[in-house]
Amino acid sequence: MKEETLPGYSHNESLDRAGLARYVLAATLARLADGGGVLAVILLCVADSHSAGWAGTLAACITLPHLAGPFIARRLDTAHDSRWVIAAACLIHTGLIVAATLTFSRVPLSMTGGLLAGAGLCGPLLTGGISTHLPAIAGRSRDDQRRVHGWDVATYGLGGTVGPALVAALAAWFSPSAALYTLAGATAMAAYFILRIPVPSAASADEKRHVPGTVATMLLLVRNPRLRRTLYLTVAVAFCVAVLPITAVSLATALGVAATTAACLTVAYGSGNLVGSVCLMIRPLVGEPDTLMTRFACFITAGVFLIMLNMHFVVLLMLFFVTGMLNAGFFGATLAARSEYSPSACRGQVFVWVGAMKITAGSLGTAAAGRLMLTDSVWPLAMGIIVLAIFIGVALTEQTLYSLHALNDDERERPT
Repeated sequence: MKEETLPGYSHNESLDRAGLARYVLAATLARLADGGGVLAVILLCVADSHSAGWAGTLAACITLPHLAGPFIARRLDTAHDSRWVIAAACLIHTGLIVAATLTFSRVPLSMTGGLLAGAGLCGPLLTGGISTHLPAIAGRSRDDQRRVHGWDVATYGLGGTVGPALVAALAAWFSPSAALYTLAGATAMAAYFILRIPVPSAASADEKRHVPGTVATMLLLVRNPRLRRTLYLTVAVAFCVAVLPITAVSLATALGVAATTAACLTVAYGSGNLVGSVCLMIRPLVGEPDTLMTRFACFITAGVFLIMLNMHFVVLLMLFFVTGMLNAGFFGATLAARSEYSPSACRGQVFVWVGAMKITAGSLGTAAAGRLMLTDSVWPLAMGIIVLAIFIGVALTEQTLYSLHALNDDERERPT
């Protein structure tokens, strides 16, 4: 059986393993900084009694600028070599984090917030922007494309788990400032490895002139049925799973365990995500990303529903672990959808748009869960299930209508 290939992705016919190794190093280092930055800033503020009240505001200065990512992502598609764009973003991020740390408590906190916001603007290029280089590494084989998506999911998982753990350890052993300097160093090292991943296929001057703008790309995401489903299912799943860390801590009383013990549920979820990414490397996803996304979203809904019904700690550990694995599969499917359904002229912008909306949805889910947790620990889970189920229903309806429309077109074209 001939292996399926994807045209227009790379000048390489096969997977570039050395390039993949450098990509994994670059992406992991960059996402360590992105994953641990918020905690490091909070710890820095808490360590200074005069700034403790600013902890949430300064942390938001790093995350909120992700919303502006799509407005700067066009440069990825118009640049002659987008590796330099991302490397420059890494170095700017490093410089701003170092400046914010050095001047903290010596300048007005509003100035510190401005420096952190500048670093936050680089965040989308350190996350979704790096992923746009996967096609140049994987070659034309669909299996290899899906396999490198598993590696990419793993780098996100490492960034989200190892990053905060590294920050917590360095803050305890040395100081929060040392943690921030370490994250800044990791980002600078990421710039070095990014410049050593395979060169992306160069677009012609005419193609660069016709790269759509930010608004045009957003309209494409809305009008293209498969990209539209990629966007809103990504947002819905991010909103739903964002309630799990909040719920894990709030369940401590109901489970009769300490809050620190209940936090192990979040560790189980993160571990499941990493194991799921390894599974994607060993056995890549098979099938259309559009169908896979809907299927995994249904499984995640079922997992969160079972979490809501159970109040046994060991069972919950297993359910959090499995849900983490399912989320890794869903993430792999969305990466495949972004790669395979996006026009090459604006693939970078599509990656960053979806990534920015995902982060925003996760922040909203966390905030909403924090509010509802004051009423009952079950309500955040119920809210996440309802939101995700609604969007799954919309996706299934769209897919059914599209199938019926295609069937009717075939019957009309069939000779009598």
